[in-house]
Amino acid sequence: MAAVELNNVSKSFGPVSVIEGVDLTIEKGEFVVFVGASGSGKSTLLRMIAGLETVSGGDIRIDGKDVTFDEPSDRGIAMVFQSYALYPHMNVYDNIAFNLKLARVGREEIDKRVKEAARILRLEPLLGRSPAQLSGGQRQRVAIGRAIVRNPKVFLFDEPLSNLDASLRVQMRLEIERLHRELGTTMIYVTHDQVEAMTLADRIVALDNGRIQQVGPPLELYARPNNLFVAGFIGSPKMNLMAGKVVEKTVGQAVVELVANAAPRLELALPDATVGDALTLGVRPEMLTIIAGDATVPSGMTALPARVESIERLGNITFAYLDAGTSELLTIQVMGHSDLEPGHAVRVGIRAQDVHVFNAAGAVMTSAIQR
Repeated sequence: MAAVELNNVSKSFGPVSVIEGVDLTIEKGEFVVFVGASGSGKSTLLRMIAGLETVSGGDIRIDGKDVTFDEPSDRGIAMVFQSYALYPHMNVYDNIAFNLKLARVGREEIDKRVKEAARILRLEPLLGRSPAQLSGGQRQRVAIGRAIVRNPKVFLFDEPLSNLDASLRVQMRLEIERLHRELGTTMIYVTHDQVEAMTLADRIVALDNGRIQQVGPPLELYARPNNLFVAGFIGSPKMNLMAGKVVEKTVGQAVVELVANAAPRLELALPDATVGDALTLGVRPEMLTIIAGDATVPSGMTALPARVESIERLGNITFAYLDAGTSELLTIQVMGHSDLEPGHAVRVGIRAQDVHVFNAAGAVMTSAIQR
């Protein structure tokens, strides 16, 4: 295993800058996930670490060695791509062994490494099969096995599960997590799927427009997002975001009026706010509450009138999408079965302590106190 250091790394294609001054240290044995929307620069950053893209500025170090201009084969890395890229005329054993044969590794050592990789990936019964006889998940495990036998210092994964169906994606996530636990090797994983990021990562690197927006453990990004991008991207469903305006100010406190039905007001701890400030308030779907019928609004809660637009029943969880006069529909999570139906008039309860506040520039001013 090895640490990976990126020092002021940048990448431009002509006048177009796609990576801007990235500084990042990935510790030995860490599982780090680069996550972001399409075009955020995450795959380009991974390919620069691999040596498949040149660096326009800065330097890259692996295990303390400057590898900025080294060939991929000299960096001690192994990469697993979205495409399995298996040789159709070779069986599983020969596909895994192919790169070792090219490197003129001895036959006994090849056999030892291939069988050990097959054991780790539970491919032993499949070594004699051709790729055409394998499922998508089995093919991806073969591609990972081809990387394992090289004994790399760092594994690089570029959206390896994108070609799999939903059930296989879950299975392969578990396989990759188990692989990291068993091997202990440094792993860098790229995905646009924030569920993969949340479930696999020791730390997430959230990227947008070629810049790092936030780095930290998954639950830290979920509970304390630095800015509106992270708040809206991390979490499934995403955080509800509502426009608001400061209408009153006292010492340490501000009254914020929502741009929503009935323009309800919330009193929030915002010592740096001033009257007239435009803010964005964020609330996770599980933090919102449906106030039943004519029930009294609980103490410490503000009621927001809304109309149910759509319902998703997933068995143990129900998601309701509500028109509350905000710029986007609000999402609320209800545990178990719900009697809500499209067209129902409801009241949504919001507690001040569950609200994240962002300023006009999108930077966080305060994060919610999580239950």
